[in-house]
Amino acid sequence: MSRLKGVAGRDPRAGFRNERRDCAASVPQGLLKAARKSGQLNLSGRNLSEVPQCVWRINVDIPEEANQNLSFSATERWWEQTDLTKLIISNNKLQSLSDDLRLLPALTVLDIHDNQLTSLPSAIRELENLQKLNVSHNKLKILPEEITNLRNLKGLYLQHNELTCIPEGFEQLFNLEDLDLSNNRLSSIPASFSSLSSVVRLNISSNQLKSLPAEISGMKRLKHLDCNSNLLETIPPELASMESLELLYLRRNKLRFLPEFPSCKLLKELHVGENQIEMLGAEHLKHLNSILVLDLRDNKLKSVPDEITLLQSLERLDLSNNDISSLPCSLGKLHLKFLALEGNPLRTIRREIINKGTQEVLKYLRSKIKDDGLSQSDCVTETAMTLPSESRVNIHAIITLKTLDYSDKQTALIPDEVFDAVKSNVITSVNFSKNQLCEIPKRIVEMKEMVSDVNLSFNKLSFISLELCMLQKLTFLDLRNNFLNSLPEEMESLVRLQTINLSFNRFKILPEVLYRIPTLETILISNNQVGSVDPQKMKTMENLITLDLQNNDLLQIPPELGNCVNLRTLLLDGNPFRVPRAAILMKGTAAILEYLRDRIPS
Repeated sequence: MSRLKGVAGRDPRAGFRNERRDCAASVPQGLLKAARKSGQLNLSGRNLSEVPQCVWRINVDIPEEANQNLSFSATERWWEQTDLTKLIISNNKLQSLSDDLRLLPALTVLDIHDNQLTSLPSAIRELENLQKLNVSHNKLKILPEEITNLRNLKGLYLQHNELTCIPEGFEQLFNLEDLDLSNNRLSSIPASFSSLSSVVRLNISSNQLKSLPAEISGMKRLKHLDCNSNLLETIPPELASMESLELLYLRRNKLRFLPEFPSCKLLKELHVGENQIEMLGAEHLKHLNSILVLDLRDNKLKSVPDEITLLQSLERLDLSNNDISSLPCSLGKLHLKFLALEGNPLRTIRREIINKGTQEVLKYLRSKIKDDGLSQSDCVTETAMTLPSESRVNIHAIITLKTLDYSDKQTALIPDEVFDAVKSNVITSVNFSKNQLCEIPKRIVEMKEMVSDVNLSFNKLSFISLELCMLQKLTFLDLRNNFLNSLPEEMESLVRLQTINLSFNRFKILPEVLYRIPTLETILISNNQVGSVDPQKMKTMENLITLDLQNNDLLQIPPELGNCVNLRTLLLDGNPFRVPRAAILMKGTAAILEYLRDRIPS
């Protein structure tokens, strides 16, 4: 009888209460209560050295408030709580995770970046609903094989750890779309990666890779491959068959020659700077139809072939710090926005011309092009109706470059002779920049079936006419340095538009119509008066990679912008907001997005 009395005298929940008291010290009850309703819990930056037991047991135990209040309103019925689906415990001092992790089987997002983890518990295999796992910036030396059980995983972020190998069975993560293994100690990539057929972005930069497996070409949806800062001496020829590849980074390796890319028709950026490439030939260039950026800086190139003119879409060419002594005059035919030449022993172009910048260099090279069998009369059309300075139409550009160029004439109207000169020729590019145009020439609509690139920058446009909205093949539109403050809803019909430059105009908000052009990859709207962006609508823009909002009037950056995970370049300098601070902005886009995500109210 006395033994029973002793047991009855001791509260069986006493140990549990102590545990709860410990928990309350590190995690406010209000936060746990809110998490039971929302299914999201953010414990980042709380100096935690371990995850409190009440976090793992949040969906298992009866909440503290249930013991204090037995009359619940409909909104406080704890037994109808939401399972935890998102747990953020980044920026703490965690050295390990408990196997109690398995008590949160509904988790879809687990973010534990910036801790001191040396391993992951085998219980991680229980998190079968997990779609995003961020374990970057830890001290992992090995991954548990159990991680291969996470078949619903779409994003896996393992950058900045100490991994030396990939576990067997990794190819079973067949839903993976975004994989970051950068800044580890990997010396090889398994051939089985070929089975990761859903991966769109793969970052394996800053490792110790001496080669890539030929099987990597099996990653048929891969758009973005970053192999910077490794020890690669060659690239498997099979890489050239990757039809979806758009961005390829191979900087800071030991490559001696540039690979050929016969099937990479969509390749937009090729970065091979800081290698040991000695030769650039026609065979390297002829397939790069879509290339916008070619980075060849810090190599050992001695010359640039005439075939560089095959790269009709090229916008940025970096040849700095090579051994180039002369440039082909044909380079002047390209519509480059940026050409870097410093650090070369150039003898054919005076230093003062190079110092004046890209456009002056191109102008100089064009002036040196010998008359290509076209008499002067072929290049000039004069009538009694127009002044000679107005009527000069570059027939050579129309025929050879498929470009209708009537730029830098300071004219308020484009003469009919300019459009008449097109005749039956195919035109893919129109350049009417640096004039005094107050409206878009109506006859531009005559080229609606063929033109893909329109430059109307440096004019006096205050509105966009519907003729422009009829250019169904338009992919690149430059409208910077005008007087625009809105865009017409009809621009929604530009179903192929990839890049729009609206910098130096008078926009006060990001034009609504842009959110409804799903093909957009680049929006440049710096130096306006933009005061707000809609992160929810922006998240639907799945192809958006670059967003330049520099020098606007943004008083705050919505944390939900951090959910736009496809953004690779987000530029926010020169706005009056206080957070994120400059130190975060300097760390780059990934750090900014991570910072914003961590501040989304749970």
